[in-house]
Amino acid sequence: MTTATLPDLITAAQTTEERFLRHIFVRDQMAEWSKHPLIMARADGVCYWDATGKRYLDALSGIYVVSVGHNNRRVIEAIHKQLDTLHFSPPMHGTNPVAVQLANLLAELAPGDLSAVKFQCGGSEVTEAAIKLARQYHRLTGAPGKYKVISRYLSWHGSTLGSLSASGLKSRKTVNEPMAPGFLHVFPPTCYRCPFGKSYPDCGITCATLIESVLDMEDADTVAAIMVEPIGHTGGIIDPPPEYLPILRDICDRHNILLIFDEIITGAGRTGHLFAAETFGVTPDVLCTAKGLSGGYAPLSAMICRASIADAFWGPVADNPGFVEGHTFEGNPLSCAAGLAVLREILENDLCGNARRQGERLRAGFERLAQKHGIIGDIRGKGLLQGIEFVRNPKTKEPFAKDVAFGVRVGRRALDNGLLCRFDPHWIAFGPALVVTSEQIDEMVEVLDRSIAEVLSEMGG
Repeated sequence: MTTATLPDLITAAQTTEERFLRHIFVRDQMAEWSKHPLIMARADGVCYWDATGKRYLDALSGIYVVSVGHNNRRVIEAIHKQLDTLHFSPPMHGTNPVAVQLANLLAELAPGDLSAVKFQCGGSEVTEAAIKLARQYHRLTGAPGKYKVISRYLSWHGSTLGSLSASGLKSRKTVNEPMAPGFLHVFPPTCYRCPFGKSYPDCGITCATLIESVLDMEDADTVAAIMVEPIGHTGGIIDPPPEYLPILRDICDRHNILLIFDEIITGAGRTGHLFAAETFGVTPDVLCTAKGLSGGYAPLSAMICRASIADAFWGPVADNPGFVEGHTFEGNPLSCAAGLAVLREILENDLCGNARRQGERLRAGFERLAQKHGIIGDIRGKGLLQGIEFVRNPKTKEPFAKDVAFGVRVGRRALDNGLLCRFDPHWIAFGPALVVTSEQIDEMVEVLDRSIAEVLSEMGG
C-alpha cells in the first residue's frame, strides 16, 4: 500500500495566477474576473490589503458583514477562548451554553416580544427557515391552507431554493428556474421611480395598499407570510416611505398573516439601531438577521420569532413534532461566541450611535457630490447603509443608457483607486463598519469623488 503525499501549498503571490484560479468558483464570471483577480490577503480596522500589498478602504464591510471592524481583538479573543473549551456540540441532541446565552441576549435586545431564536450559518438559511416556520405555524394552529409567501420584485432573500423563490431579482432567478411554487411578488416602494407613475406623498402608498387587492385575488386564507427587507438592497437601497411598513403590519394583523423582516443586512446596528424594525418603529412576527451579527469572524445567522409563535411548537410529541428544521452547524459554539462578543462591542461602545452620526456625515458627503457633479438623482438609506442613483439628468430623472453602466464604471474605478463599495449599472452603495471614523468617511467620499470625476472625464463630460 502506497502512502499519498500532499502537494506543496502554493504561495500567496501564486494565488493570482490563472492556472490556480481554475480550481475555485467566485461570484463573477470566472474568465473575466481571472484577468484582474481581486484576492484579499489581510485586513485591519476598515482597510484591506490584497495579495500584491495594495490597500483598500472598506466602504462595504466586506459585504455588510464586518460590523465591528477587521482584526477586532475582543471578538478574536472570545473565539480563542471558546476553542479551548468546546468547538462543536451535537446539534441533533441539543445545544451548548454559548448558544443559549446568545439566544437570551437576542431575546432581550429584539423589539417587542420577539424572543425565540433559531440559529443557522447564513442569511439564506434563516430566511428559508422563516418560510418553513410560517407554513408549519399555520398548520399547527388550524390553518393548513396557508402556504403562499408574498415578497417583492427586486428583492434578494438568499440562494437556497425557497429563499431564491421568494426573491425578485431576475438576474439571479432566471438561470435557476423553475422556482418553487407558492411565491408571489409585488412591486417595491421605489418612490424615486414609482412603478404606478405616482408621486409621494399624494400616492396613497399604492405599493402597500395594493397588497389588499392581491390578497383578495389570491384568497387571504392561502397566504402564510409577507416577507420584506425593511430597506431593500439589490434594487438600489430601496428606502420605504414612513407609512409603508405600518400598512403591511396592519394588513398582516387583519388577515392572520405573518410579517417577516429580512434584516440580513439591516440588523446588528447598520441603520443606526440594533434592528431596522426599531428604526422604522414596526415589529414583525419573524425577524431574520445575519451578516454583521458575528462581524464576519464566523458564520452565524438568527431567526427570531414572537413568543406566541414559538409557543405553538410546544406540546406533546405525538401530535406536535416541534419546529422541523435543522442544519449541522446551527448554534455552533465558536460562531455564538463571536456573536456575543460582537453584540457587546456594539452595545458597550454605542456603535449604533456612531452609525447614526457617521451616517449623517456620509449623507452630507453624498449631497456635496450631487451638487458638484450633477449626475446623482437620489440619495437613499439609513445610518451606514446608503446609496446613490446615477442619472444623466437629475431634473428629468433620465437614466444613463443601459450599455453605459455608469455605476459599474464608477465602482470599478473606485476599486482601482483603493475603495471597495457595492456597485450596479445605475447605483452604488456604501456600508462601512460601525466603527468607522469621521476621517475615514471623508476619505471614502473623497476617493468616490475622484472616481466619478475620472469616469466623467473619460466620457467627455
